[in-house]
Amino acid sequence: MMRLGAIWDAVGNAKVIDLAHALERGMPVSPNHPTFQLAMMRRHGDVIRSDGASAANELIVLGGHVGTHIDALGHVSQDGAMYGGIDAMESQSNTGLTQLGVDTVDPILSRGVLLDVAKVHGVDVLAAGYEVTAEDLDDAQKAADVVVSAGDAVLIRTGWATHWESPEIFLGQADGAPGPGVAAAQWLVDRDVRVAGAETIAFEVIRPGEGHATLPVHRMLLVEAGIHIIEAMNLTALAAASAGEFFFIAAPLKITGGTGSPIRPLAVVDG
Repeated sequence: MMRLGAIWDAVGNAKVIDLAHALERGMPVSPNHPTFQLAMMRRHGDVIRSDGASAANELIVLGGHVGTHIDALGHVSQDGAMYGGIDAMESQSNTGLTQLGVDTVDPILSRGVLLDVAKVHGVDVLAAGYEVTAEDLDDAQKAADVVVSAGDAVLIRTGWATHWESPEIFLGQADGAPGPGVAAAQWLVDRDVRVAGAETIAFEVIRPGEGHATLPVHRMLLVEAGIHIIEAMNLTALAAASAGEFFFIAAPLKITGGTGSPIRPLAVVDG
């Protein structure tokens, strides 16, 4: 067993890069989910204790798929079945999922790999509606001098996080958003990755004017392969650090029966 001192020697000089966007009012939210709201329910000075102390607290309203978040396997079904052939209709109630909820997702500690497709194309941001191909992932893998292996967390950078402050552009409802197509999804499935993440609100390519009419990559990863998806990541700082591989850490909130959860992924790189 590795002693704590040995673990600290290995990571004590490491740099931690935050891969999440801040949760705040006005941020981009898919039209399928409630907007983020925060209201102060108790302000400093509302109640002052006898010793002069006071406290503040808030009410937060959000959906499980708001901000940087992870999809539980029970988030999507196909022809009435979720991952493993589980009956979707019989596995849900008004209090949430009874199977494959986000509370069943273990904390993720794995090797992470950044596939910077935008960099491969020599641009800061891929064009709206661009389909990331299997060839793009091959090229990004070679450029980073890494090889994706089973159990990895694979993060695909399109540069789309640049548009986070412009919700209309970021959501891509009119002009689309870049992301993996079916061939790229199969590339990930063939390598048996543990989790796949990207910067857009829906992970996969969104064609101009189509919105979320169909999401075949979600079906392939969540329903057929059992691969979790992390969406709306911020990979800008990780790309700037030129970190092709890193130690990836992420844990969803333990929401019983939830179909997804806000998450704060971290990349630990050589300091």
